[in-house]
Amino acid sequence: MKKETKKYTYAIGRRKRSTARVRLFAGKGQIVVNDKPADEYFKDVPKVVYLKPFAVAGLEGKYFATARIIGGGTTGQVGAFVHGVSRALIKVEEEKYKKVLKSAGLLTRDPREKERRKFGLAQKARAKKQSPKR
Repeated sequence: MKKETKKYTYAIGRRKRSTARVRLFAGKGQIVVNDKPADEYFKDVPKVVYLKPFAVAGLEGKYFATARIIGGGTTGQVGAFVHGVSRALIKVEEEKYKKVLKSAGLLTRDPREKERRKFGLAQKARAKKQSPKR
């Protein structure tokens, strides 16, 4: 007997060192991140931040989203999640949501990464060693 598979839209979002693999299902509006509810997983982040793609597209409560997020810290993970959800919404209905999401800046991959530390300097990327005055 064939197992019935659920229909979903899949997209990947990235920010800093984080990668989010997002699945969107038509449903109640719940969000599950790494097997936890989103408000529990992102407890230090305002709800408005990670629900922004749905708010901009006017889809609050219309989709059930699951996400697997690896790497990075809280800010990077939230950014990756928002990027992934935005890309998934475009796959659902491109003409309808692309213009709105793009104008809100949610489809652009933020290219800023941590700068590498240079040898011969102090412990940070651009910090110089202190020079003796006399």
